[in-house]
Amino acid sequence: MSADTSIHGRAGAPASGALAGARRRSLLLVAGAAVLLVLMTGVALSTGQVRIPLLDALRALFGFGTDGDVLVVREFRAPRVLSALIAGAGLAVAGSLLQRLFRNPLASPDVIGVTGGASFGAVLLLATGASQALTPLAALGGGLLAAALLGAFAWRSRLAVTRLVLVGLAVQAGLAAAVNLMIVRFPAELAGQALQWTTGSLYGRTWPEVWAAGGAVAVAVTAVFLLNRQVAVLDLGDDSAGGLGLDPHRMRLALLLLAVVLASMAAALTGPVAFVALAVPHLVWLLAGPPTPATLALTALTGALLLLTADHLVLHVLPVHGLPVGAVTATLGAPWLLALMIRQGRLPQRSSR
Repeated sequence: MSADTSIHGRAGAPASGALAGARRRSLLLVAGAAVLLVLMTGVALSTGQVRIPLLDALRALFGFGTDGDVLVVREFRAPRVLSALIAGAGLAVAGSLLQRLFRNPLASPDVIGVTGGASFGAVLLLATGASQALTPLAALGGGLLAAALLGAFAWRSRLAVTRLVLVGLAVQAGLAAAVNLMIVRFPAELAGQALQWTTGSLYGRTWPEVWAAGGAVAVAVTAVFLLNRQVAVLDLGDDSAGGLGLDPHRMRLALLLLAVVLASMAAALTGPVAFVALAVPHLVWLLAGPPTPATLALTALTGALLLLTADHLVLHVLPVHGLPVGAVTATLGAPWLLALMIRQGRLPQRSSR
């Protein structure tokens, strides 16, 4: 008995040590990402035509400092900066959730049609001549429309999870074609507005939009954290999940709805910013390993940091004036997608079945 205990002790120690090491690494990465995010936020708030010292900019965000600093930071810069943080975190968490649900490393809101639906809703609003203040709601409605189409064509027919991505590609392509058709039919001035929105932009964000989208994203991300254990059960496969008392189809539908809300609200703030949802979960996997609550937090922080940094490049580094932030993320993401597809072709596919 003592020998058996000794064997189990020696076998279990490395495993528990490796687990503790991975947990420490994840927590360190979360702390590092949080520090970088605070610093980058300060840089974004302090940089512009009116330069404000970093600490003064952070103080002005909370209403402390001179009236001029508070006005510049809180009324002009903070809505754009917070929009980048909210949208980046929402897109990254949505991408991570979809990749786990579909068991496909290429799944993201860009692929399954959510961002295409958001574009369709916003451009349709412009086509009808309605107030642009309703654009966020139209984008959310378009994202939900894309999810409904995905469910109508795939979910009710019980297609394999991996084939849902193919259906999503078809939905995305169809909605993109409808958007292009409307833009071609627009008058010149409306076509310019539509094109800027469909490429992704943080221009002209307001506090009501920030509070509405931020609240929705915060609630959805909290729900994803609370349901993390159920997602882990789904990773075992539908048969195992059913054996453990979980209805895989109902749970996957609920999680898909959360991902759609996250991506749609992000698109309501920024338009369809490409590749953030696709690239960030893979980057976090490489840095921190398989999904845990800590890596989910790291995913949100990394997405926010990536989008805020890309917007800062657009405003203050790149020489092209008025370049949409979506053009930067697409330029960075296209090589990443190509490398990922090549890597997936060479390596055995990970599967939770």
